[in-house]
Amino acid sequence: MSAGLVQAAYLVAAICFIWSLKGLSNQESARQGNYYGIAGMAIALIATIFSPDAQGFGWIIVAMVIGGAIGIFYARKVEMTEMPELVAILHSFVGMAAVLVGYNSYIEPPAPISLDLAEQHAEHVIHLVEVFLGVFIGAVTFTGSVVAFGKLRGVISSSPLNLPHKHKMNLAAIVVSTLLMIYFVKADGSMFALLVMTAIALVFGYHLVASIGGADMPVVVSMLNSYSGWAAAAAGFMLANNLLIVTGALVGSSGAILSYIMCKAMNRSFVSVIAGGFGQEVQVSSDVEYGEHTEITAEEVAEMLKDSKSVIITPGYGMAVAQAQYPVHEITEKLRAKGVDVRFGIHPVAGRLPGHMNVLLAEAKVPYDIVLEMDELNDDFPETDTVLVIGANDTVNPAALEDPNSPIAGMPVLEVWNAKNVIVFKRSMNTGYAGVQNPLFFKENTSMLFGDAKDSVDAISKAI
Repeated sequence: MSAGLVQAAYLVAAICFIWSLKGLSNQESARQGNYYGIAGMAIALIATIFSPDAQGFGWIIVAMVIGGAIGIFYARKVEMTEMPELVAILHSFVGMAAVLVGYNSYIEPPAPISLDLAEQHAEHVIHLVEVFLGVFIGAVTFTGSVVAFGKLRGVISSSPLNLPHKHKMNLAAIVVSTLLMIYFVKADGSMFALLVMTAIALVFGYHLVASIGGADMPVVVSMLNSYSGWAAAAAGFMLANNLLIVTGALVGSSGAILSYIMCKAMNRSFVSVIAGGFGQEVQVSSDVEYGEHTEITAEEVAEMLKDSKSVIITPGYGMAVAQAQYPVHEITEKLRAKGVDVRFGIHPVAGRLPGHMNVLLAEAKVPYDIVLEMDELNDDFPETDTVLVIGANDTVNPAALEDPNSPIAGMPVLEVWNAKNVIVFKRSMNTGYAGVQNPLFFKENTSMLFGDAKDSVDAISKAI
């Protein structure tokens, strides 16, 4: 395959990736968007493998077979509840790939393009900067994504890591890395400077994400998606691969835009989140007396639902864990058949990944037109007879609006407590992922239905 044909194929692949992003922005076109992404990646791989510069064809095929087999295995095995941590660990692979490409490009630099000595020197300097920045971004992405995976998986505490002078340490890491880059270029590529920077970047990435609390983890996953895109773009510059540059820029910019939109939705400072929680120090009051909670049975909930004219269901990560979306759909259909107005209220960061709840409900065949965003429903709660809070916690916590010292203070939430009756499905009275107690559980119009969400919803469906 000629070099011109390869570049033409790359252009087609880039267009497919743009169409993919456009398709993924809407539920109805998401499947088509995935197909565009698959087609674009297939074209990119084929063009790269058969390009004039490709070598070691056999090793490439072996690597693709092994990687493809692992990908298929985990794609078939992973549950929707595990999707956030899967995405996080995949970001770490991109980061490590950028680090390895950087070191390889440093050890075996590309041949100069220009015959002029001055231009060759300029090319060499630019290449050194590309290597340094690529390794730095890749290392930060790698360890940051590993920490995000650990937090989402539950093997690392979701509470923010608050070391003394943590922000000064982050600033020092950036300053020292900048000085090392200057020395790296002036020393014509010092391996010592590159190694020291890599170590600093790895620690910096770990500390950056570890300093962010569980309430902000959906934004962190989106932010790491952006980092992985920029890492891929950096690798593209080092390899002089136009498609990798374009694709990385698409992923990086779209991830940054999504992170910004989510920060706005959560009333969070974008700079604060990406800076490891800078300016978000709060004191959590743990000795507050909220009173006693009220329990209710599945049969009583069923009678309440049958007597309701309007019902809003607000799902959360607990619904995903229990796989309760299918019986929830059954209840929805039964109530709508009785003339009850049933709608779903989705918080922008419900679950632990943007769009997590939307995907689960679509998987259960819940109609798109009754799945609404928080802003579309918040004004309707006062006229709502019954709200079912299934596995949600932080996204329906009134402390976000009432307690300025709460870790989630200022975050817009679904104001479910304004409804006539609120039923909360939970296994226990434990706090949510952000580690914050929820005053909603103790309000007079709130009743707690304890147990596995799927079993509870099944029992309600039978009673209806």
